[in-house]
Amino acid sequence: ILNYDIMARFRRRTCIILLLFILFICSIMMALKTLRPDRAGFGDPFGLGLLPELQQRTVLLDSKQNSLNRVQGDTVTRVSNLHSIAVNTMKASMSPVNKLEEELSSPNYNFHVFYYTWYGNPQFDGKYIHWNHPLLPHWDPKIANNYPKGRHNPPEDIGANFYPELGSYSSKDPAVIEAHMKQMRSASTGVIVLSWYPPGMADENGEPTDDLVPVILDYAHKYNLKVTFHIEPYKDRDDRSMYHNVKYIIDKYGGHPAFYRHKTSTGRFLPMFYVYDSYVTIPEIWANLLTLSGSQSIRNTPYDALFIALLVEERHKHDIHKSGFDGMYTYFATNGFSYGSSHHNWASLKAFCDSNNLMFIPSVGPGYIDTSIRPWNNHNTRNRVNGKYYETAFSAALLVRPEIISITSFNEWHEGTQIEKAVPKRTGQVVYLDYKPHKPNIYLELTQKWSEKYRKEQEQWLM
Repeated sequence: ILNYDIMARFRRRTCIILLLFILFICSIMMALKTLRPDRAGFGDPFGLGLLPELQQRTVLLDSKQNSLNRVQGDTVTRVSNLHSIAVNTMKASMSPVNKLEEELSSPNYNFHVFYYTWYGNPQFDGKYIHWNHPLLPHWDPKIANNYPKGRHNPPEDIGANFYPELGSYSSKDPAVIEAHMKQMRSASTGVIVLSWYPPGMADENGEPTDDLVPVILDYAHKYNLKVTFHIEPYKDRDDRSMYHNVKYIIDKYGGHPAFYRHKTSTGRFLPMFYVYDSYVTIPEIWANLLTLSGSQSIRNTPYDALFIALLVEERHKHDIHKSGFDGMYTYFATNGFSYGSSHHNWASLKAFCDSNNLMFIPSVGPGYIDTSIRPWNNHNTRNRVNGKYYETAFSAALLVRPEIISITSFNEWHEGTQIEKAVPKRTGQVVYLDYKPHKPNIYLELTQKWSEKYRKEQEQWLM
């Protein structure tokens, strides 16, 4: 009887140990899956469907062209009124500069954060914009038929996997703009990289927002932030239209104290422009604008600037150099999605840039999930792992000692890359993800932490 009792206890103990071991292995597997291996190939169907064709062209694909929306007279009036309201609100609520400086972290002008002003709601825009994003079909009809179609229905059902603390807000709401500026400043970022389309143009799901730029600049200045421009792939973008649009931006906004200028190694202070999907235009066209001998050359003119190209594939680095760009950025927050967004490639890209007098600006992000708008794209989700994914990206960026780090993003909610405050929310239709067990501002705090770490390490680099 004693031997039987001992054997029974031994078997129970063995079963418990085995079960715990299996749970441990499962946990490790899940963590590895969410972090995704660095060397995931770019042959992923995600790359084929989300990006324009990775072939050099002078124009965008028709299916990737952004809709041209003419600004109606009443819209102009409404935006002008909003600007007046925003300015008056800002003046009325303006805190003493010293008080703001005491309460918030100092801005780090080497931390650039991508910012989107394409959101709208009925109160400020007469309808929902972008929160009602359509569900995008897979390019393979057989796969597409297995997933839902239609649009989201705000405010309870929005085109995002997380839910903003500010709700389904309008980017025109002065209170929202101020809240965003305060969040960005609390995160110790210094430069807002503003998504921008020329006047009268917008992305295919949005409406023109250029008239909102003066309000953004005013509020940015209040919080001692700077604003630069992320030039989107608008219809018929080429060397001539880019010259015209760069001139427009500098003439109209270049005199504002919040307009960002970067000090170069030669001591010049130049505007900076990030150029999204730059690779869809052939180097010869860019060279017309960006080289001294180009037919539309902007160099050594009052409109000269630093132009930063998007690097996706490895071969793009040679095209970027040939085109006359001043640097490259990687944008995507999905480690392993592209050559440029894969952390393990940053050292070689930085070396290439150093040897060719180019800036290398790695882009870090807190995670990625876009299944609210691409329900078939679950395999490209990058779990936040309670902030560890974000910190891993920052650590990888600091290893290459970049002059600037860009953050994807402050509020690209559709792709789940936002560091803006999010809150738990459950509706009859969906349970949104959240930042628990942390507070809604955890990613702002992590950004501030790494901003300070970057400052300290940069002091060592420069010694």
